Amino acid sequence: MRLIDTHAHLDEESFDGDLTEVLGRARAAGVEAVLSLGTTFESSRRMVELAHRHPDLYAAVGVHPNYTAPATEGDWQGVCELARDARVLAIGETGLDLYWKTVPLPHQIDWFRRHLELSRQTGKPVSIHCREAESEVVAELRHAAADGPLRGVMHSFAGSWETAEACLALGLYVSFSGIATYKKSEALRELIRKIPRDRMLVETDSPYLSPQPVRGKRNEPAHVRMTAEVLARELGCSLEELGELTTENARRLFGMVDRA
Repeated sequence: MRLIDTHAHLDEESFDGDLTEVLGRARAAGVEAVLSLGTTFESSRRMVELAHRHPDLYAAVGVHPNYTAPATEGDWQGVCELARDARVLAIGETGLDLYWKTVPLPHQIDWFRRHLELSRQTGKPVSIHCREAESEVVAELRHAAADGPLRGVMHSFAGSWETAEACLALGLYVSFSGIATYKKSEALRELIRKIPRDRMLVETDSPYLSPQPVRGKRNEPAHVRMTAEVLARELGCSLEELGELTTENARRLFGMVDRA
């Protein structure tokens, strides 16, 4: 059984006391690697430090759109420096968020474009957050694609087929989280069946978005198996086949190397 959790936030306070145990449970569940993302410069710095201490943990660095308002040019330069680290496999979490309405859209777009350019410069894929901003995100991705092919993933996808189709056409992967397991997510499960199998990833977004069986509790990488079970059922394949498929997809996109 092989799985990769392609999106988590293991630098969060809720993991301060038991991260080693959390990663142990993930390994026991078949999770061979976890990609954990920063949301601010400081968060990204902590994440890189953790990735150097845990061989099955990798980092992504960036500033989440909801945290771009207080971010400084110094923060951005710090992210750019961290992006060169060998344990950093991706850029992000970045994107656009019009749900909270705490950061003006033009400001979010400026920072989204920075991340997309950093992805291009480093050759590392970008992890994209999109909440109630599907048309705006697609417009920015098409704008960026004018300079060449994109590499990245739509994280925790819960949008429309039209958006998914546009992102696939631009070369992106699509990742599914615990949202796919919720009772209300029938439309999303129908969409899963349309996603090309070589572009599909799984994630937890730990400590958020716990799958239905553990909803209301802290999420952790071991729980990615529950989301994988739902995807396997929708695709009519075994959990082992789904795990192998998404693991190879993740390794191809993020350039993951086997642990020593």
